[in-house]
Amino acid sequence: MSDDWLNALAWNADGLVPAIAQDADTGEILMVAWMNRAALAATVERGEAVYWSRSRGRLWHKGESSGHTQTVREVRVDCDQDVVLLKVEQKGGIACHTGRRSCFFRRLEHGAWVEVAPVLKNPEDIYG
Repeated sequence: MSDDWLNALAWNADGLVPAIAQDADTGEILMVAWMNRAALAATVERGEAVYWSRSRGRLWHKGESSGHTQTVREVRVDCDQDVVLLKVEQKGGIACHTGRRSCFFRRLEHGAWVEVAPVLKNPEDIYG
């Protein structure tokens, strides 16, 4: 496979694009992360989500510590080719490092962020 599909993307100044992980069956947005060329290429090659961790400064295979990997069913790009959408099957039902299904567990209510989704598993039990 040539790199034309990678070259077609509008990478930002840091060589990254945002990547949205969406449950392939329900459409629920699970998380948003960043990808560089190597992460996106590895994702397509492996069939599992690999992101660029800005805090670690390295590739991050989602679930490498927790076991909560994301099997990628489909990869899409938006109209400007600057955002990637991964339609995934979330292993273990937990995408967020807080032990929740989705990273989007806070909702704005009357000027305050309110947690509206339960912790499914204590993060200390996941990560030690």
